[in-house]
Amino acid sequence: MSTTTIMTNDIAEQQRFAAKATLDLSVLIISFNTRDLTRECLASVLAETAGVTAEVIVVDNASSDGSAEMITREFPGVTLLCSDLNLGFGNANNLALRHATGRYYLLLNSDAFCAPGTLKAAIRHMDANPRCGLGGGKLVGRDGGWQPSARAFHSLLIDAAVLTGLAAKYPKSRIWGRLDRTWADPQTAAEVDWVPGAFAIVRPAALQEIGTFDPAFFLYYEEVDLCFRLKQAGWQIWYWPDLRITHIGGESSRKLKTLAFSSPSSQVVLWRMRSTFLYYRKHHGGKALLAKWMEQALYTAAIWRNRLSGDPERKERREHFCTLRRLLLQAWNETEGGRISPPRPW
Repeated sequence: MSTTTIMTNDIAEQQRFAAKATLDLSVLIISFNTRDLTRECLASVLAETAGVTAEVIVVDNASSDGSAEMITREFPGVTLLCSDLNLGFGNANNLALRHATGRYYLLLNSDAFCAPGTLKAAIRHMDANPRCGLGGGKLVGRDGGWQPSARAFHSLLIDAAVLTGLAAKYPKSRIWGRLDRTWADPQTAAEVDWVPGAFAIVRPAALQEIGTFDPAFFLYYEEVDLCFRLKQAGWQIWYWPDLRITHIGGESSRKLKTLAFSSPSSQVVLWRMRSTFLYYRKHHGGKALLAKWMEQALYTAAIWRNRLSGDPERKERREHFCTLRRLLLQAWNETEGGRISPPRPW
């Protein structure tokens, strides 16, 4: 990328910067043991780039399933960058960004597929909103079911609502449903706090000002941190529902057999907890300790609630929450309360 500094309020300078780009779009895809989905994703992207000047850059995070070989063999026009270790989401994207030349960058998961016209529409939205540093679309599953697509920044109240189940119980509440904005109409475009990195179109000028992904985050919270810094610098984050993306979700995590998972969504518990503490310490200082106390207290209460019952299901729940509490303390110690990022790869 160019090292030209671009002020956020200088729209003319942004336009001059964009004019230097020879391509409309750089599509950046991170692959980790998702060979078949990566093949499907690349085929979808290449079909969608008809009429759009674009390049496709894939970073393979040391896959062991033949992903890199498949890409080389079947997609010779794709730029493939191979890492000999798993860089994680943010660091792998940082590697791809160093090679990107488009006037916009599109971060796309290897298990995400754009509906026809999505890429062109995303470019139109960014062209029409010069104050937008990053934008996202409507994520849906294979069955068409809605996925969280526009979210609020984490806080102790928001995280407590999710952990206690109040967010799921009262999704239409503006208080309890704040994280995933479940109270909002998903068909209405809105300026939001952050959007998931499964699909995110980014303005290079914004990254020139605030920097790229923080390497401290190996997995989880990378896009939250990036959007937080963008908002602090005066950039806007937008959600556009006419951009429709089918997102499978959790495929890379499912390949990691030796790690504990938080739920059927296959989120890796320990990684999430580490990133939680890193995020809170970075942006909220001492509230990292409050976040730890809050989550630990909820797990402890759940353990005691199920402790005296002889019911096998209740016993299983107790063991589940004991594991969560143990992982929480492990994450706290390994990050020194959110002050350091453990050695890579996690």
